[in-house]
Amino acid sequence: MRSATTPPDALSEFRAQQPRWTTNTSDDGGGTVEHTTIEVPADYTRPEGERLTIALTRHRAADPGRRRGILLSVNGGPGGDWGRGRKLAAAYADTPVHEVYDLIGFDPRGTGASTPLHAEVTVPRAPFDSRPPDSAFDALAEDMRQRELGCERGGGTLRPHISTRNTARDMDIIRSVLGEERLSFVGYAYGAYVGAVFGSMFPERLDRSVLDSCVNPDWTWREQFLWQGDAVQRNVVQWAHWTADRHGRFGLGRDERQVLARVEEVVARLEKLDDGPQLRTLFDGAVGTRATDRSLWADLGGLVARLADAGTAGDAEAARGLLAEQGTWRPQDNEGELRTGVLEAITLEHAWPDDLEVYYRDMREFRTRFPYGYGVLRAQPWVGAFRTFTPAEPPTAIARDGYPVGLVVQADGDPLDHYAGGVAMAERLGHHLITVADSGDHEVYRLLGNPEVDALVDRYLVDGTLPPSRVSVPGTTQRPDIPADD
Repeated sequence: MRSATTPPDALSEFRAQQPRWTTNTSDDGGGTVEHTTIEVPADYTRPEGERLTIALTRHRAADPGRRRGILLSVNGGPGGDWGRGRKLAAAYADTPVHEVYDLIGFDPRGTGASTPLHAEVTVPRAPFDSRPPDSAFDALAEDMRQRELGCERGGGTLRPHISTRNTARDMDIIRSVLGEERLSFVGYAYGAYVGAVFGSMFPERLDRSVLDSCVNPDWTWREQFLWQGDAVQRNVVQWAHWTADRHGRFGLGRDERQVLARVEEVVARLEKLDDGPQLRTLFDGAVGTRATDRSLWADLGGLVARLADAGTAGDAEAARGLLAEQGTWRPQDNEGELRTGVLEAITLEHAWPDDLEVYYRDMREFRTRFPYGYGVLRAQPWVGAFRTFTPAEPPTAIARDGYPVGLVVQADGDPLDHYAGGVAMAERLGHHLITVADSGDHEVYRLLGNPEVDALVDRYLVDGTLPPSRVSVPGTTQRPDIPADD
């Protein structure tokens, strides 16, 4: 395998690009926005080869006299949230940050208006089930094998070059093309990982950085998935404890074990209905998602209480009505259509077990320990079990050596990026940690309207003033104002 290290002069043509900007008025409240595209190598070890297009937006600093530089931002995914990339910069328009930075949005390679990475759609054949029986395991694995083959057919030779390290290299080309010695950065979820990788690869090119809702720098992508089950369960247990303290209101039990036992009684009753697996799956999803949102805790308590009633649970139509708003994550695409294939490419940067018994063992555990919020999806086979390409290089070893101390923002109940990941990232990089306490929030700064987080991060990005090394602020949703029993 060739080294992915490219001599700087080999990229001089890319760094010397003179982009042509066009201007329009944003339709998302971001004011005047400039648009352009630049070119980057598909393969940085062969810069003379195929080129990719990267689409950019720019909101010029509102106070040119105070301009500090450029602020890039990357959202979650992994690999981009399907076209949000360029629009993300508008989240900071007309804020203190906009006064001193040119806000730069971009669609990472493979996404949005940049050169796309495609995958063929393969519709799953296995029934969607939050607690699948052993008899369904082989079908679930076959669905993932077919999904990986669809990614191979749609992605072709581009797929191995859609990687976090190459996105970081693209960011450095963007920096150079814009004539900046350094860039500042805000990243969310997978985007936070991109920022940590960029800082590890180009420490002399990173100024101020904010990593919001972090993956754990010590976990593989499979471990990131698995730990989501634990994150959701922690929220469910907290909800059960809160509900037990209000037995007089909900009548579900006087301690968390009794409350969770009532939840499982509902599960058993729903399974006896004609379409029990489907309704039980919706219910499991509702418990996990509503327990994550503190403002919905009373609604969840009421839902469980109504479904726990033998008359209600015995009526499939009534149960369907109560669970009508709960989604199932089931794709709506048709077989053979094209979709974005970046999620699979990025998560396959790490090795995955190829022994299906590993996944079957974990599925048995997760359907018992973490059934809520579709926890079993985190344990079942993923396309990585059938990976059809070899990554061009190993993942980056995350480190901070040569760039300033930054910020990590992490909610303690984040169901997608476990709180332990944010703590580990802050400790690894020596960053200061803002904990969003008693909260299931995800991607917080300037996206959820949390004034305390926004103020702390704005102050750091604008003035360089860091908050204390460890500080807690409340989340955007609060527990219902229902007093506990006397």
